[in-house]
Amino acid sequence: MHKLNFPSYQFRFKNSENKVLIFDIIRKKFVVLQPEEWVRQNCVHFLIEDKNYPKSLINVEKELKVNGLKKRYDIVVFKPNGEIEIVVECKAPNIEIDQNVFDQIARYNLELKADVLMVTNGLNHYYCEMDFENERYHFLRDMPLYER
Repeated sequence: MHKLNFPSYQFRFKNSENKVLIFDIIRKKFVVLQPEEWVRQNCVHFLIEDKNYPKSLINVEKELKVNGLKKRYDIVVFKPNGEIEIVVECKAPNIEIDQNVFDQIARYNLELKADVLMVTNGLNHYYCEMDFENERYHFLRDMPLYER
């Protein structure tokens, strides 16, 4: 797999039916290792191992409705009270992070109402803090550490 702009993490892999699978520590199962999944798994480990977010507050690949359409978010981090703190949109390393990607996560966040957004293709990471009052987001230098 492509070398990403994350620290090195320990992953479990296995082969099944000529496909490489990676173990997802959130979903507790092996999933097919696609380029976007590689980014998602690295990002999950980044949130847990480097930013101290508890595994129990992280959710991966769940369905949500946006304007009546079924969509799937990549990663959500909840606050202990059940509100959503972070939404992460992962793209494969060959996908450029452009305005369309920011528009996609902004549409998702109309429904989810997270305080922080992260967009990554594994090579470039962007972090934004929401300003709901002014309907804008402000870029951050880094993902905030978990503090509770």
